[in-house]
Amino acid sequence: MTSAEIRKAFLDFFVKQGHTAVHSSPVVPANDPTLLFTNAGMVQFKETFLGQETRDYTRATSVQRCIRAGGKHNDLENVGYTARHHTFFEMLGNFSFGDYFKREAIQYAWKFLTEELNLPEDKLWVTVFEEDKEAEDIWLKEMGIDATRFSRCGAKDNFWSMGDTGPCGPCSEIFYDHGESVAGGPPGSPDEDGDRYIEIWNLVFMQFDRSADGTLTPLPKPSVDTGMGLERLAAVMQKEHNNYDIDLFKAIVQKASELTGEKNLTNSSLRVIADHIRSCSFMIVDGVLPSNEGRGYVLRRIIRRAIRHGYKLGQTQAFFHKLVPVLVEQMGDAYPELVKEQANVERALKLEEERFAETLENGMKILEEDIASLQSDVISGTTAFKLYDTYGFPLDLTADVARERGLTVDEVGFEREMEAQRERARSASNFSAQSKGKIDFNGQTKFLGYHKDDADGVIQAIFVGEASVDSAVEGQDAIVILDQTPFYGESGGQAGDSGSLTEGMNSFHVDDCQKQGGAFLHIGRVTAGQLKVGQTLHAQVDVAARRASEKNHSATHLLHAALRQILGTHVQQKGSLVQPERLRFDFAHFEPISAEKLLEIEKLVNHNIMLNTPVCTEEMNIEAAKSKGAMALFGEKYGDVVRVVDMGTFSIELCGGTHVNSTGQIGPFRILSETGIASGVRRIEAVTGEGAWDAIYKNEQTLLNISAAVKSDKQQVENKVLQLVAEQREQEKLIKQLQSKLASSQGSDLASSVVKMGDVSVLAAKLEGADVNTLRETLDSLRDKLEPAIIVLSAVMDDKVTLVAGVSKSITKTYKAGELVNHVASQVGGKGGGRPDMAQAGGNDPSKLDEALASVQAWVESK
Repeated sequence: MTSAEIRKAFLDFFVKQGHTAVHSSPVVPANDPTLLFTNAGMVQFKETFLGQETRDYTRATSVQRCIRAGGKHNDLENVGYTARHHTFFEMLGNFSFGDYFKREAIQYAWKFLTEELNLPEDKLWVTVFEEDKEAEDIWLKEMGIDATRFSRCGAKDNFWSMGDTGPCGPCSEIFYDHGESVAGGPPGSPDEDGDRYIEIWNLVFMQFDRSADGTLTPLPKPSVDTGMGLERLAAVMQKEHNNYDIDLFKAIVQKASELTGEKNLTNSSLRVIADHIRSCSFMIVDGVLPSNEGRGYVLRRIIRRAIRHGYKLGQTQAFFHKLVPVLVEQMGDAYPELVKEQANVERALKLEEERFAETLENGMKILEEDIASLQSDVISGTTAFKLYDTYGFPLDLTADVARERGLTVDEVGFEREMEAQRERARSASNFSAQSKGKIDFNGQTKFLGYHKDDADGVIQAIFVGEASVDSAVEGQDAIVILDQTPFYGESGGQAGDSGSLTEGMNSFHVDDCQKQGGAFLHIGRVTAGQLKVGQTLHAQVDVAARRASEKNHSATHLLHAALRQILGTHVQQKGSLVQPERLRFDFAHFEPISAEKLLEIEKLVNHNIMLNTPVCTEEMNIEAAKSKGAMALFGEKYGDVVRVVDMGTFSIELCGGTHVNSTGQIGPFRILSETGIASGVRRIEAVTGEGAWDAIYKNEQTLLNISAAVKSDKQQVENKVLQLVAEQREQEKLIKQLQSKLASSQGSDLASSVVKMGDVSVLAAKLEGADVNTLRETLDSLRDKLEPAIIVLSAVMDDKVTLVAGVSKSITKTYKAGELVNHVASQVGGKGGGRPDMAQAGGNDPSKLDEALASVQAWVESK
């Protein structure tokens, strides 16, 4: 069976068993900071398992794209060197949310493997948790499996938990026996780590709730979560022992072979490249772009790791992005989003490959600066790690540079920094059922704010800190939860509302409103009287702030549409912040936006504002919304029923926020700034309404001030400023010419100060008024004239010493410019570095400069 046939057979089988087929969620978990990437099929159902959301089905099945390349689950270092490790893989899964339990899960698994796939029973091995007698009896007594192909294992292998606390339970795993020709023993045996028995399916029985003291309490609705790796199952069905020999990889490996010239298709570097193109492509499809932190850092590391393996095979030109079309051929039918984003994926990968070519240059700059400031002959582990972590600079390359300078690298310190980074990743991936700082409340609040600014609500709960209390008194900070509220809880980038909760003489000022699950948390303080659970309060939103936020929120929709129309459909929202005062919009784009383009974008947004298009909202199922053309936003999680915000045909988005009734209510729109915040991610900050008028008035006043300063009227100020700038540039050019002439004449005079030491000309001197470029130009000119020569030139400006040293290449084996410049710099309170033939340094003690220059001849004699 092909991999595509296995996917279809699995989903079809479970749909027949009453399961709802759910499409794979993105590899970036929506609204889940506890995970770097989706690493299992259950991730998109996490809140369902925790009871924080409900769905209109109790049985589900999916083929989930997963990434394990960072945090607790990280297979990166093993990829390409083992038969079954991948950074990207597909997880086949079936799930029960309080519906069926162990018996049905076991029956379904065995029937699918032995009847649908016709796998021989004597090739399968089953394990259970050693204390799970129930599962054991189902397997041995009801299913009648061979007891000689069955084992009981401890909690390490066969007990699953979501975290230190929360849902947990025993597992039952199914292994495939690849035969006696492969080394290794059955699970639970001393040689179980061999490759003969490979786990293909894990059945997790969520049976208990574990408290902080370790007590296991039976869950009222036990559930099932299963996972089976498609690649491993495909290897079984295609009679391959190594996953890289299955159909999903063969074409990619072959193309990588063509691009690199490596003919051996089992080469580990080809396998690394084939694996990495899958994870990188799907990360980019799901909104991740290369950067120096978080998920973007993981993506950058994987891309550069793949490129380095290409280098190992002799390919130094950009090649990695050329694998994307082959990947699309293999997986585009299962994941149409990959087809849609193909061009953007290729572009992002190619850009990163081109940037990697600049890595050596950028890394060398950092390394030179560190060497120049060294107080010893050891490059710190911190610097080596920074080069590796931020610039992709290999440790061995840092070590090579160090050896050239007579230095070493603190590799122990480097490893210490690496371990600290791993620990940070592990901490960031703590999969806990109860996130730190959350209150213990699972109720629901009805939101009335789409149509009301005020309403009455009954207090369901009060929290002071994280403690649930019956009442709160004047002066106490607290969280109040009502049964219904007009307050908007922060989500989708829109800030939470502020306002007040009152009843008679009792009042509570709401500073912010946040959402937790289905509850709206009114955060603030009791300003008068006392609040009690069960009390009815009048909730009043700060109307002026709400209207301002609505203007800015609606403007972000128009801005998003304008960006896609003018810059291209590769623009995807990466985040937003909507406050009463302003809006901030982050989006995927590969280069700064020109002033002309920004003006064009601003004009297009204002044009659509002036059309005064009605802003319509409608709830519909997710498929209907997609058919209408609604855009889902990056990082947001949507249920089966979604809210569509429609601003004519110009903008249709899924959004749960509050908006104006028509675009004309937004008022003027003004872009304040456009900046880059990460590789491939840009940010626009803008204002609307009164904020936009304020910006316009401020610009007008600035223009008046400039006009007065240059003695011009507003109509002629641009020409006047351009004239003054042109004059200044001419003056700067003249100054440089005069400096060059001065240096040249000084250089000619200095030639008479050269001292001959054997066959070598030695010169150490000061150039008055010279900058660093003038020093270098003069040095190059003198070194050519005096060949072979050793030259140190210096200048003092603003009480800082600048030094350059040059050595003719014919004598650099004996005399090294880096050592020479350090010898001089150390006497004037500085340090430097560079190549054997050219080096530079600085210092902060000009009073010692004459003495330091005089020591050059002694340094030459000592060599």
